[in-house]
Amino acid sequence: MTPLERLGLGLLHRIDPETAHGLAIRALRAGLAPRSNLAATPRLRTALASLSLPNPVGLAAGFDKNATALDPLARAGFGFVEVGAVTPRPQAGNPRPRLFRLSEDRAAINRFGFNNDGMVAVAPRLAARREHFILGLNLGANKDSPDRAEDFASVLAYCGPLIDFATVNVSSPNTEKLRDLQGAAALRDLLTGVIETRNRLERPIPVFLKIAPDLTDGELTDLAGVAMDTGIDAIIATNTTLSREGLASPHRVESGGLSGAPLFEKSTRVLARLYDLTGGDMPLVGVGGIGSAEDAYAKIRAGATAVQLYTAMIYQGLSLVGDIVRGLDALVARDGFSNISEATGIDCKDWL
Repeated sequence: MTPLERLGLGLLHRIDPETAHGLAIRALRAGLAPRSNLAATPRLRTALASLSLPNPVGLAAGFDKNATALDPLARAGFGFVEVGAVTPRPQAGNPRPRLFRLSEDRAAINRFGFNNDGMVAVAPRLAARREHFILGLNLGANKDSPDRAEDFASVLAYCGPLIDFATVNVSSPNTEKLRDLQGAAALRDLLTGVIETRNRLERPIPVFLKIAPDLTDGELTDLAGVAMDTGIDAIIATNTTLSREGLASPHRVESGGLSGAPLFEKSTRVLARLYDLTGGDMPLVGVGGIGSAEDAYAKIRAGATAVQLYTAMIYQGLSLVGDIVRGLDALVARDGFSNISEATGIDCKDWL
């Protein structure tokens, strides 16, 4: 972390978290963020579904909900960037306050409720990107929609030509009954419709599924089967959790989804179980509690093809991306692998 970045984070942590986040996005757009000088290395080049990534470290959805800082984020060193979630119509989300720092736990709780500008406003921003990078969009459903499954397909149809992959997000805990769509029958219907929409695009793109960490083993088994059957290209494991086990911060009583360091073990066990259930045949993206190269490497060794970050940057800044990429390269070299893909899943059984 640079001295300027440390100063900036210190100032941001003195104000309301959501206001601070908005200021961070504005700083990115103003060119005040650290720019990566990472050199591409063959050891980290990654194939994720049909995507070719320069490295396996991505930005998770939620950081740039409205796709307003695409090019600055691309210059930060990420191997891929996911924005959103975006819904068909704009929506304000839940009342504020709805974002809480749990500094003692290196965590955060949010209950945003898919606040975003809507697909019509976001699409031109996706089209205007100048940097060449892999860009994904997290698809959401409006809270008051009579057909949430149709919402996912609508956003994909409208924005699909402008992105490189799309993620079906049925795992946010902040939209009432959204997680019900993770049930086998509802999920099969939803994914079938989304895949049919994807196949109608002039340039079909990979479709990912983002799941919750709070599923039972039976639910996870059903979900893995549906994902394989419907032709989903990858699973992102996981979204935030409703669990509050072991937290020290007074904000632990707030409702919403918990992210950050306390989620690491829970999400990694789900990841490893998915790798086992799918026989390693389904690409997986590991998310939850990654704050170092060692954390990212552990996710990969548990079964991930790639990883995503978000909450740790609240505490360690955007330069964390470069630190993790360089650290991963060193770890892969230390272990004698020619490419990081050789490490995927080798510790899976240790997490089961």
